[in-house]
Amino acid sequence: MAQKKVLVGMSGGVDSAAAAALLLEQGYAVTGCLLRLHLGPEDPGWAQSLADAQAVADKLGIQLLCADYSELFRRQVMDYFADAYRAGLTPNPCVKCNEHVKFAALCQEADARGISYIATGHYAQVDQDSATGRARLLRGADRRKDQSYFLYPLSQEVLRRLLLPIGDHTKEAVRNLAEAQGLVNARKRDSQDICFIPEGDYGAFLESQGLVSQPGDFLDTSGRILGRHSGLERYTTGQRRGLGVSGGRPLYVVRKDLTANTVILGDEADLYTQAVWAEDFRWVSLPMQSFPLPVTAKTRYSQGEAAAMLYPEGENRVRVVFDAPQRAVTQGQSLVVYIGDAVAGGGIICQAE
Repeated sequence: MAQKKVLVGMSGGVDSAAAAALLLEQGYAVTGCLLRLHLGPEDPGWAQSLADAQAVADKLGIQLLCADYSELFRRQVMDYFADAYRAGLTPNPCVKCNEHVKFAALCQEADARGISYIATGHYAQVDQDSATGRARLLRGADRRKDQSYFLYPLSQEVLRRLLLPIGDHTKEAVRNLAEAQGLVNARKRDSQDICFIPEGDYGAFLESQGLVSQPGDFLDTSGRILGRHSGLERYTTGQRRGLGVSGGRPLYVVRKDLTANTVILGDEADLYTQAVWAEDFRWVSLPMQSFPLPVTAKTRYSQGEAAAMLYPEGENRVRVVFDAPQRAVTQGQSLVVYIGDAVAGGGIICQAE
């Protein structure tokens, strides 16, 4: 019987390296693929990523391909990021990259070589629901590292060919496996920043994309002017630090008014909302539903899930009402809902009350 072939998305990091090693152990014919997603001064780590990925491929005895998708990444992720901030939103570029760039590129490269499967080093899992025939996206076993939140836009076609070999491992187990294999990146530090903004200076990046900051007023929740802000793109819901105003008490960004170019500041209590609407909603592990569902949900990656009721409002819009109010729900971030360990679906937050 011929070996099953898999194309593994390599990044130079330990997670994708361990994924490749595990798939070799499982008998797959493995090819690595390093995607170049951005060029120039925004990508100072490319040489190191290439060197580490090649060292892993050499150690494992597999071929490493390199493919340039920087133009697609610029259009679909970097331009999207800047446009979202222009619209007063706080976007999640990793979700957009997974949807339009990373997995599309891996599928395209695999198809060109007659490779049936693709794989990545994400902490999530995929199985098949025998009752519906759908591929299900599941949480990773290591709840502290679970990345299913970022993968909800993946289509059934992608999920059916996707292998996630480290999804049932903890991070430390992955590092130990890489160390046992003698891989150069076994203890490499995880990246914490947006890949195209390695220093975390969003303002400088947005200025480089032609976004001109427009100063305006800070207002309190009653409309009183508290001071001047330096541009809507420099603030996000829940922010407390770096405001430069004093109200005699801690103040937080409650919301932004794009039309009036104002930032509304309030107390901690003003940050909590119970009902959240999401658009461009994708049903993942379930077919589209038309009736209310009890779920757990999260409104950003760093927050824990909370019990809620989901109300479908058409083909690609939902309303989610949480049992308890949620803090700092932010337009432009993703709302992801779960039933048990399975991702029921997700969408982009467009409204909160």
